[in-house]
Amino acid sequence: MTVQTLPHESSAAAARRVRHNRHYGALAPALIAAAIALMPIAVVIAIALSGDGSDWPHLIQNVIPQSTAATLLLLVLVAAGTVSMGVTSAWMVVAYDFPFRRVLAWMLVLPLAVPPYLAAYAFAEFLHFSGPVQTGFRALTGFATPRDYWFPEIRSTYGAAFVLSMVLYPYVYLTSRVVFIMQGRNIGDAARTLGAAPLRVLRTILLPVARPAIVAGVALVLMETLNDIGASKYLGVPTLTYSVYTTWLNRGSLEGASQIALLMLVLVLAILMMERWARRRQRFNVGRGSQMNAQPPRVKLTGPRAVLATLATTAPVAFGFGVPLYIFGDYASRRLYQLAEPELWDALLNSVIVASAAALITVIVALLLLHAARIDRSRPVAAVTRLAMVGYALPGTVLGLGLLFALAFIDNSIDAWMRELFGISTGLLFTGSAAAVILVCSIRFLALAEGAVRGGIEKLPPHIDEAARSLGRSPTRSAVSVLLPLLRPAVFTAAVLVFVDTVKELSATILLRPFGFNTLATSVFEDASRGVPEDGAMAALTIIATSVVPVILLSGALMRDRDARL
Repeated sequence: MTVQTLPHESSAAAARRVRHNRHYGALAPALIAAAIALMPIAVVIAIALSGDGSDWPHLIQNVIPQSTAATLLLLVLVAAGTVSMGVTSAWMVVAYDFPFRRVLAWMLVLPLAVPPYLAAYAFAEFLHFSGPVQTGFRALTGFATPRDYWFPEIRSTYGAAFVLSMVLYPYVYLTSRVVFIMQGRNIGDAARTLGAAPLRVLRTILLPVARPAIVAGVALVLMETLNDIGASKYLGVPTLTYSVYTTWLNRGSLEGASQIALLMLVLVLAILMMERWARRRQRFNVGRGSQMNAQPPRVKLTGPRAVLATLATTAPVAFGFGVPLYIFGDYASRRLYQLAEPELWDALLNSVIVASAAALITVIVALLLLHAARIDRSRPVAAVTRLAMVGYALPGTVLGLGLLFALAFIDNSIDAWMRELFGISTGLLFTGSAAAVILVCSIRFLALAEGAVRGGIEKLPPHIDEAARSLGRSPTRSAVSVLLPLLRPAVFTAAVLVFVDTVKELSATILLRPFGFNTLATSVFEDASRGVPEDGAMAALTIIATSVVPVILLSGALMRDRDARL
């Protein structure tokens, strides 16, 4: 095959043009994935604009101001809480040596295994008047009734911020810890040789360097906070996410719910712009191997300072992971009979089916997208691939709302077509089925799978598959025979991450699940909505147990390197 160059076109430019033309079909999977991911957003926008405005007086007067104020206050408080705990914990385990530091360094990630709604149920019981904290307080002080003393109210915006901070701070801890280790080796050591104390090094040097990573972790925290519906509902915080749910189901106003969802999209865009702005000047300096393998110097703490450091790093784990485990473990120990009830096993089976299907779909789509980006590095493929990842940045309520009516439109169109041609009614094929739940989870968590697989690809030599191509194999065959076997660990990690997040997912599942179809998350949510979260203790423990092992594996993978020297 000969290549005909255009006038004044260099051979390199001609080669790039032919290569892009040859692999232009790689754009197809990216286009399909992006179209499916953007479909719920387009539907929400269309529904919001189709309203006659009759709901606006009520929304403006009674819903949007209160919900927006509560949401913004919650975001600010959660951001402050997660930054203070995440950055402090990361700095403590990197800069100081104290008892149990090695164990606490990975245990600080454990709260990620606890979904926010489970943490809300646990803390509400833990801090209740009849709970262990107030009971012990009354025993020590001699008080008898709530009128005798003041106690913080967990069912408030501040209480919800505390609960969410306790389980979401690991996002900030992980991102800041990596930067403190990698960047702190050179610049931190240089500052210490000049006599700077560790706290001064942190305040004046490392925090400015780590700012982009910290902001990236906070962005994840804020998006998880916006996505939450279970904790805010149970703790009585009228967030925008909960307002979408109540406006649609309680008031029967789909247009009003969509209009509130658009406001949430504006908040999401603001968060993403903030994160990009913080990273606008981010640069990395990779040291030589001898420098990278050197152990970062730590200040050895002794006496009371060592005890305080141990307590300070133990507290986040004790509250974020220990309290939910204690509460649900106590309730479950008195409800062992639930192990024989079919409802629990049905919910577990439904969760496993949905999570397994979502993991399989997202891994396959992620491999297709990354293969397309690998063989065709053109801007259209890169841009469309990024659009396909938009689902993770969107609250599950917004995705669920848009997808429900998109699938309803598809179902009605198929039914009308079948009636016209064959006189057969197909009914609802997708709406109100487990397929809808699987699809929304796949859209939402595709970015997780793509990130994990991309991390595996970036560790491979860039031209490892070119040997197979030189032997006459096509890019697809070389990817299957050469790249895919090497990517098995990354593929497994991606599948596990999506599986765990799907098991924990609530906000979209509660909107899209079919009648009588319960997952572990919706089962716990229903019990909590009836005021008996203790009845969902066994399901809650199952969710935590399902999430703990992958979280530990993830923590080990992130920290098991020669740089950390744990």
